[in-house]
Amino acid sequence: MAGAIEFYRTRPVEFINHWLDTYDPRNAGKVAPAKMPFIMFGRQAELVEFIIACLRNEEHGLVEKARDMGATWVCCAVSVWLWRFLDGAAVGWGSRKEQLVDKIGDPDSIFEKMRMLIRSMPREFWPGGFNDQDHMTYMRIVNPETGATITGESGDNIGRGGRKLIYFKDESSHYERPEKIEAALSDNTRVQMDISSVNGLGNVFHRRREAGVEWTGGAAHQGVTNVFVMDWRDHPEKTDEWYQARRRKAEADGLLHIFAQEVDRNYSASVVGTIIPADWVGSAIDAHVKLGLPEPSGKRTAGLDVADEGGDLNALASRTGYLLEAVDDWGDGDTGKTTRRAIDMLAGRPVEVQYDSVGVGAGVKTEANRIKAEGHMPKGMEFVPWSAGAGVQWPDKHINPDDRDTPINKDFYANLKAQAWWQLRLRFERTHRAVTEGLEFSPDELISLPSGLPKLRQLQKELSQATADRTSASLKLIVDKTPPGTRSPNMADAVVMAFWPVIPSKRTPLTGSYGIR
Repeated sequence: MAGAIEFYRTRPVEFINHWLDTYDPRNAGKVAPAKMPFIMFGRQAELVEFIIACLRNEEHGLVEKARDMGATWVCCAVSVWLWRFLDGAAVGWGSRKEQLVDKIGDPDSIFEKMRMLIRSMPREFWPGGFNDQDHMTYMRIVNPETGATITGESGDNIGRGGRKLIYFKDESSHYERPEKIEAALSDNTRVQMDISSVNGLGNVFHRRREAGVEWTGGAAHQGVTNVFVMDWRDHPEKTDEWYQARRRKAEADGLLHIFAQEVDRNYSASVVGTIIPADWVGSAIDAHVKLGLPEPSGKRTAGLDVADEGGDLNALASRTGYLLEAVDDWGDGDTGKTTRRAIDMLAGRPVEVQYDSVGVGAGVKTEANRIKAEGHMPKGMEFVPWSAGAGVQWPDKHINPDDRDTPINKDFYANLKAQAWWQLRLRFERTHRAVTEGLEFSPDELISLPSGLPKLRQLQKELSQATADRTSASLKLIVDKTPPGTRSPNMADAVVMAFWPVIPSKRTPLTGSYGIR
């Protein structure tokens, strides 16, 4: 036992998988038992590693989860492991209502989950002198051997109970007065772990998620909130068939916006005027595979969104035809370095780079001209300025070339940005209808996002962030890329530029790949 204790002292994943049980009352009367060994699936095990990484580096963490991913159970299991194996550990737990934190006998409450986990543990692993009657009381679990504790609080009292090694905040996007909780916790713990499904824009949870950086393994990022995403696709039992069945039921019940929030993790599900709905973006993931599209052809086009001041990021997206081939973002305020990095990333094939030419983006032209003059510009690479506030392309054409009753472009769009975002919307709409309704469109009118893109989840969120409005005077379409509580969707902007390139006046307007039929 002494050897086992030392073995599991540094192996939380193994301890949970080997010795703890979980409980799901929905299994009662079915083949799977209601009480079963807590053997975590892959993403759950990675969540354990994420929490430990945040603890080691004393950084805050945020878990953005789809509903029913077992995140709370995993965090409870980690709490029990800390309580058992880390001498003197003080773990805090909070939620918006007291009965959610602890209700004796109710496994939906956090502390009853932890009592069940401890009771499922072989008695050989119980601390010396421990008994469940004396040491697992209301909102308090004590290790009499080491002094480690797990304590609970609720509502505005979260953070008032003294200093903690780590503090878990369950469903933290739903708190009524989150600012008061933040003030209370700021001096009491160095590791704050927010766990929640999404609940609209602008709240503290959303702002922290927007300012955070996704953790991809290894050490925690320093000086920022580390973000861990649990998507429904990470669950081994949740298939596309499951998703579509759940979605149809939600639509029939008139609860599609709730489904979008809790399953798709769509912060803007309740926002009026979203330009590109999240389900359209979802349909575009691997659309070329779903629809059996031919290999994309034509000239490669890229969009380069240049970082503004205030912690903004650069972003680069490239595509051939309907297929988005690559997308990435990075921080660097030097436009010369940004230009050279974009050139390095795109070298190898001819490409036209549409770059954000407004403000600091003007430096891209200077650096590109210098590189070209010195003979170092890759063959076939051309930089074209793209100004969001410029006039629309083909101003006297109808917005639907096949319908002369539709408005003309200059009367419908306020500027190039509005036109480009709306044209991208049309691509996603056609793709969604092709995937879900079986309608046929030319591949050049569609868009496909490969599921292997490294930052696909972030891009999905950004694409569904922008909203549409009208100017007060002329009622022309305008785009709000940053609704309250959001930050600039840089990668989405780069995609917009790549799929709606400016055609220099010396050229004849192209068809197909430029979205003009």
